[in-house]
Amino acid sequence: MIPIAKPIIGDAERAAVDAVLSSGALAQGTEVAGFEEEFAREVTPGCSAVAVNSGTSALHLGLLATGIGDGDEVLVPSFTFAATANAVALTGAVPVFVDIEPEYFTMSPEAAEAAITERTRAIMPVHLFGHPCNATALQSLAARHGLALHEDAAQAHLASWQGHNTGTLGGFAAFSLYPTKNMTSGEGGMVTSADENLLERVRLLRNQGMARQYANKIVGYNNRMTDIHAAIGRAQLTQLPTWTAIRQANAAFLDSELSGVITPPVAAGATHVYHQYTIRVPEDRDSFAEALRNEYGVGCGVYYPTPCHRLDSFALSLDLPEAERAAAQVLSLPVHPSLSQADLEKIATAVNRLAKAGA
Repeated sequence: MIPIAKPIIGDAERAAVDAVLSSGALAQGTEVAGFEEEFAREVTPGCSAVAVNSGTSALHLGLLATGIGDGDEVLVPSFTFAATANAVALTGAVPVFVDIEPEYFTMSPEAAEAAITERTRAIMPVHLFGHPCNATALQSLAARHGLALHEDAAQAHLASWQGHNTGTLGGFAAFSLYPTKNMTSGEGGMVTSADENLLERVRLLRNQGMARQYANKIVGYNNRMTDIHAAIGRAQLTQLPTWTAIRQANAAFLDSELSGVITPPVAAGATHVYHQYTIRVPEDRDSFAEALRNEYGVGCGVYYPTPCHRLDSFALSLDLPEAERAAAQVLSLPVHPSLSQADLEKIATAVNRLAKAGA
């Protein structure tokens, strides 16, 4: 079975963890500080970074640091992982779900504008599957209405829009470092921003409200990253450009070889980093996926089978046709750096045969 994802953990990560374990200093310390500095320099130039224990925490603390809370509304796409909306709801604010652009699976600026009310405080698009949102249109929309723009960049390390890296396009951004992401720290997240005051509030919020031990300035959380996780992340970060280039090359091969399915386009001015290579199967996607796995040994995944507005946790009756259509048609194929040329050819052959046969 060719896996849909395969985290790469090598000697460098093992040596880095062993060094931390040997030091006896395991909690947030020098490794975290080094990781923050290096991540900001390599991934979000012009911004600083604050490490936390997950991508969800990065979203949550970033929103709290901007003052989002009870009575506020934040626009989010419905076609995304639930963490995007959960982070809003956990602040006491209301996630307002909007539709997506069908080509790129990212927030529709037109749908976002139609959803703005007097309670709207911010717009939080997702750079889904590694493709950046239309930041130009959403920045303009936010400016016209006096709103903040924040980024869910959980899947978009080194993606860019019009020459600007994701993570540098709004008030703050949140990255995930979960094992299946384009780089990992084992578990973790990053908040990035050019606003040092915002990041200082994130630092307080992640550490029980303390800048100094037992000198609590605000009520905070325990959302710190450990030095063990940071050490893994630092080792991974050195490989991120190479791994990204391999993902892009793998995607280019699939683009050239697949037929009978809708391959993922890339917008003009966008750099796609292919956290997922997501095709559309217009007819009977689920049978297609089952046949890929069982008949051809090709792992695949459906991200996401249920739009957020229809999850039991929100259960809203909304007319979001593109989100619904995407949920019924999308299928992600392996694109990770561990694929061999034989793997890629096997994937292409399997998809093409199934598409030709009508699955």
